[in-house]
Amino acid sequence: MSDVSPVSPRGEVPRDVLVRWLGEYLNVSAFRDPSLNGLQIEGTELIRRVAVSVDTSLKTLQHAADSGADLLIAHHGLFWGQPLALTGPHRERVRAALMADLNVYVSHIPLDAHPEVGNNAMIARALTLQNLQPFGEWAGTRIGLAGELPFEQSLQDFADRVQKLTGEICLVHGGGRSPTVRRLGVLSGGGAGSIAEAAALGLDTLLTGEPEHKHFHDAFEYGVNVVYAGHYETEVFGVRALAARLEDEFGLQWQFLHHPTGL
Repeated sequence: MSDVSPVSPRGEVPRDVLVRWLGEYLNVSAFRDPSLNGLQIEGTELIRRVAVSVDTSLKTLQHAADSGADLLIAHHGLFWGQPLALTGPHRERVRAALMADLNVYVSHIPLDAHPEVGNNAMIARALTLQNLQPFGEWAGTRIGLAGELPFEQSLQDFADRVQKLTGEICLVHGGGRSPTVRRLGVLSGGGAGSIAEAAALGLDTLLTGEPEHKHFHDAFEYGVNVVYAGHYETEVFGVRALAARLEDEFGLQWQFLHHPTGL
């Protein structure tokens, strides 16, 4: 899939070539996403070193610049579908990128949904889910996955397993009709609104990121266990897997910038 010019040595890629490759690989145009997916800030023309992160906070952008990155790939970007004045903290974030000549590329929903390096695909793979099917409707598209564990586990044992995977202490709502986990839906980030869909598919458990007050009662009224493992911690998987894919494809060095929010 790579169309890197033959005069470019491995480990060095023209920015525009890499941006085009990312757009095709992530199938960005297929998603109606309020995030401005793609290159949000243009920097240096040649990419040798990549940093990846979940968010684009000022601290993260400064960390990327200090690490010598030419490109920051983030899951949550700087722009969300509407004009935003360059004032206050937003100005400082943009300024940090411009001063460092740092390219900022964002992949939000496309990176949740990607079948190879997406957040949900990576979590499902880590949990060895079988018989996968699309799950988790978002704007008319299912971006998560549902499947079956190889063996039934108690809800507590499953939560402990997720905690080891993410490093986050899970919040568990035991609303299921059974205190065990076998048929599971995975939807990273803010997936609490998919509890009803999980029940309709006959899933006993939903694994997602953060809870929402308006969906608190859904778990108990629909009879679905819900394991909340943190919005941030369920979305570290995609950017890291994408960076590893870039290393394989182009030989680019990369670094994951870890700035957890606890949410």
